[in-house]
Amino acid sequence: MTEPVAESLAQLVERVEDLSRVVARQAATIERLADEAKARARQDRAGADLPLVVELFALHGDTTACAATAESARERAAFEAVAARVERLLTGRGAALVTPRPDDPFDSLTMEAADVTATADPDADRTVEALVQPGLTVAGRSVRPAGVVVRRFRATETAATNPA
Repeated sequence: MTEPVAESLAQLVERVEDLSRVVARQAATIERLADEAKARARQDRAGADLPLVVELFALHGDTTACAATAESARERAAFEAVAARVERLLTGRGAALVTPRPDDPFDSLTMEAADVTATADPDADRTVEALVQPGLTVAGRSVRPAGVVVRRFRATETAATNPA
């Protein structure tokens, strides 16, 4: 009688272990599916909002231009406030303004050269001279590159023939 009981107990332990493995696999699968669903929802939301984000970006550009050409300090402050709120809306939708500053390195992924200017400083080669128009990235992807003036170093003929 003890031998059949021991055998039954061993079978029971084996079944419990099998069930534990099945439950662990199912839990991992459910967790993976939930993560995939969240990622898909984020992507869908970003894709669905892209036209809205592009329109908000255009509105931001318009309000910034109005602020720059405002005839009074009061108008300028009002347009700047609207531009700041539109920028917050863009950020809330997963977008970011690309506004490189002078001396930042030129990044061909987020910028385009609207103009090129010569520089005598070799360290300033391929750096930003000025921002012409801000750009826009959404979810790490460049939607509108920033227009910039890029510095280019070109050695002069005298420097090339007379190395120092």
